[in-house]
Amino acid sequence: MIQLITGKKGSGKTKIIIDKINAAVKDTNGCLVCIEKGETLRRSISYKVRWCDADQFSIDSFDAFYGFVAGMLAGNYDIKEIYVDGILKIAGADFEALGRMLEKLDKLTGDDSSVTFTVSADVSELPVSVTKYVD
Repeated sequence: MIQLITGKKGSGKTKIIIDKINAAVKDTNGCLVCIEKGETLRRSISYKVRWCDADQFSIDSFDAFYGFVAGMLAGNYDIKEIYVDGILKIAGADFEALGRMLEKLDKLTGDDSSVTFTVSADVSELPVSVTKYVD
């Protein structure tokens, strides 16, 4: 399952994802992963969450991001939730490529895992291939 938190810069997306992560620590029976570029969330989320800096793994495109997540899921069947802050910062601002990657990830995760992204864009800017994942 794919979920998106959208909004312009400064609209509170990061606070929302931090709250979701910390609530999930209490409610999820399985591993949680947080992926971001840099260390903005690292000190704001529970130590129980597996934290990854995309730069550390040279993730710089949507294909590289998909491969990274697919590898994590293949290596650890206990991952239940993945949270990604700033996917456009990580992989680029190509909205069509984002839509293609979200579709592939949705098929990959199915009902076994969920992936929540923050996207720094207004819903009106995004193509249908992306907006279909907005709550």
